[in-house]
Amino acid sequence: MIAINGLLLLAATTLASPITPYVLTRQDVSTPQNASLPNVTIFATGGTIASQGTTNTQTVGYSVGLGVEDLIDAVPEILNIANIQGYQISNVGSPSINSTILLKLYSMVQAELAKPEISGVVITHGTDSLEETAFFLEMTINSTKAVVMVGAMRPATALSADGPLNLLQAVTLASSPKARGRGTMITLNDRIGSAYVTTKNHANSLDTFYSAEAGQLGFFINQVPYFYYEPAKPVGLVNFDLTNTTALPKIDVLYAHQDMDPGLFQGAILLGAEGLVVAGMGAGGVSSAASEVLETIYNTTSIPLVSSRRSAEGFVSPGDYMIAGGFYNPQKARILLQLAVAAGRSREEIREVFALNYPS
Repeated sequence: MIAINGLLLLAATTLASPITPYVLTRQDVSTPQNASLPNVTIFATGGTIASQGTTNTQTVGYSVGLGVEDLIDAVPEILNIANIQGYQISNVGSPSINSTILLKLYSMVQAELAKPEISGVVITHGTDSLEETAFFLEMTINSTKAVVMVGAMRPATALSADGPLNLLQAVTLASSPKARGRGTMITLNDRIGSAYVTTKNHANSLDTFYSAEAGQLGFFINQVPYFYYEPAKPVGLVNFDLTNTTALPKIDVLYAHQDMDPGLFQGAILLGAEGLVVAGMGAGGVSSAASEVLETIYNTTSIPLVSSRRSAEGFVSPGDYMIAGGFYNPQKARILLQLAVAAGRSREEIREVFALNYPS
């Protein structure tokens, strides 16, 4: 437990599941909040930004272990930007983020943004699946306040670690009135991107999160966020209310390639998949053998099948029976399909949801 500028830091178990955040009483009651500053809440989930290596030159093979209080202690300058509170939602590498964590994060972020005194929230997260959590929040959070996802490509112990400056910029962004109405944003390496289109483009480079086609929302100049455009709603954006949702359906992504075994599709369904996303070759292509199996699944089940592409960018056009993923990459298509199935949408209704992002 730690109090900073008279503000409490909130703590939770560091395990991925179960997740039971609890509130600690503010220690320093004699130090009031700075009424001239906005209030920002940080939700920590783990990842490289919360990791340590054994040397200051180690940039791979490190381990997660730092808590939200450690992240805040490393950047005391953020206390000049906002009154800070923190929750530890989990403390895992982002490949281990699961539906339980996502639903808890959704409910806590939504509740926090509903408080009139809160200006925005920041979620610290591992970069490997950051875009999936960001897209999930983009499609579920109902608020005009800023939701900012931030991570790091180097552990906290590395020379030129990027996490501290990224966190400072994230808090600055969440505090800015100009960030309102822009949905969930991703910020790393000075860039500000929309969660709707931003993806991780490099496994190692600091400059990894951006959208090659749609572009960036803005950039940091001397740690001040500069936006290129006025706030705008992305084409195809749908909001799903998860208030009464206690679990998310199992949706699998299968990667198409030469000599792909079509039995993988049937195997995924036997293992409980309630929907499939196919990361097809080119603009969604699969072999004739795979196509035959997929068509059989379509004709004999009600399971929704979405065609996306393994190419970095591009558009998958509507076909005869597969739901076209349009501009959504496989990981984003999976999140959208998961939300639509959880909402009880039929296969044809899901097709209409995906069609919202097609050119008209």
